[in-house]
Amino acid sequence: MSRLVLEPFADEHLEEAGRLLAARQTAHRTVEPLLPPRYEDPKEARDQVQALWTAEGSSGVVAVRDGRVVGYLIADRRDDGVWGRNAWVELAGHAVEAPEDVRDLYAFAATDWVADGRNMHYAIVPASDRELVDAWFRVGFGQQHALAIRELAAEGGGAQEIRQAEPRDVQELLELVPLLADHQALSPVFSRGPAYSLEEARADIEEDIASPTIGSLVAESDGRIVGSFVVAPVELSSAHSGLARPEGAALLAWAATRPDVRGSGAGLALTQAAFGWARAHGHRVMVTDWRVTNLLSSRFWPRRGFRPTFLRLHRAVVPA
Repeated sequence: MSRLVLEPFADEHLEEAGRLLAARQTAHRTVEPLLPPRYEDPKEARDQVQALWTAEGSSGVVAVRDGRVVGYLIADRRDDGVWGRNAWVELAGHAVEAPEDVRDLYAFAATDWVADGRNMHYAIVPASDRELVDAWFRVGFGQQHALAIRELAAEGGGAQEIRQAEPRDVQELLELVPLLADHQALSPVFSRGPAYSLEEARADIEEDIASPTIGSLVAESDGRIVGSFVVAPVELSSAHSGLARPEGAALLAWAATRPDVRGSGAGLALTQAAFGWARAHGHRVMVTDWRVTNLLSSRFWPRRGFRPTFLRLHRAVVPA
């Protein structure tokens, strides 16, 4: 194989990067056709690359072989207070003809990231491209988070009573708010989520209940609310954007049940009700996401028919 040459990304590389990303999306959609087809168009894909490239603080590299651009990688930066001093390879942040080349692209780019003290590295990778995922693994990355999708076929409801939340439920729903964060803080997730005040939570709950486009669903047992799921338009999600955002999809945005009712069928009933609510509001596709280290979520959602579309990979560089 001819020698690979690495160069800093420049405006002149946008067209070729768009071509590479469109090819990646085309291949991805042969496995997961519910993903948006528009990004199989190199012009649409180029716009996604350009948005990343022109973001403040972005940096990039291209791989050239025999005078052709055969890969690129662009990273931007998210809030250091949430993610640590970081570099993010977003949904449209990389594409290669040969998966092995992503290792060279990362090696080139990460030199500057680490020199700048940006030791928390993230990359969002098509879940179905096992060779590409493996290439990232072989530069020290591991799975952290999964985005997923499924069709909304007509299905039967759960055995438990599920209803729409009402204003009288706000206080009980506030009691559920810490459940997910508390669970995520435990082993083996060890996630410290961003601070979220009860005042913010109350305002969000009240807004969700009042919105005609959001399904705020609750399960009751013995007169108390034991679980809640929130379904919303996918456009409200920042994670399910661009290449991961089917038009008109529903987003399963939040889900929690009390620990003492797990295994009772409350979660399954809420899931079926969420699917039914979404279908009744014109959605035929639903997306959601979870931490893969969350043992409950990473088993429950695939069993409910969700298929991973993208994996967020993570590496923390600890200098010797």
